[in-house]
Amino acid sequence: MGETHTAPALEAGRCSHCSTVAFPATRVCSRCAGTAMSPFTVSARGTVWAYTVQRFAPKSPPYVPPPDGFSPFAVGYVELPEGIRIEAVLDCHDFDELDDGAPVTLVATVPVPRFATDAYLKETR
Repeated sequence: MGETHTAPALEAGRCSHCSTVAFPATRVCSRCAGTAMSPFTVSARGTVWAYTVQRFAPKSPPYVPPPDGFSPFAVGYVELPEGIRIEAVLDCHDFDELDDGAPVTLVATVPVPRFATDAYLKETR
């Protein structure tokens, strides 16, 4: 039998009173202080809102450098249709791919959210 692949998903919370979405999920709404938060899965597609490039290895631990050594990587905020911005690692071939609200797709949730540009996904699949 083939292995089934489940697409990654980010679990958030939505306030039953004012519909505010919170990620990560919380017990109390940050907008109205209501306590009726319901589990909610946010969209896996969004756009790059802002980003920066990490050009030196972060402090270790907790960072564990890959076996082939450190390579610069992008970190930024992805704006989702639900109106929230999620901090994430951004996979791309060239950092210019991230400019102008580039569309991105969620590719991993552990250890942190990770999104990839369409061009990156096209070449890696």
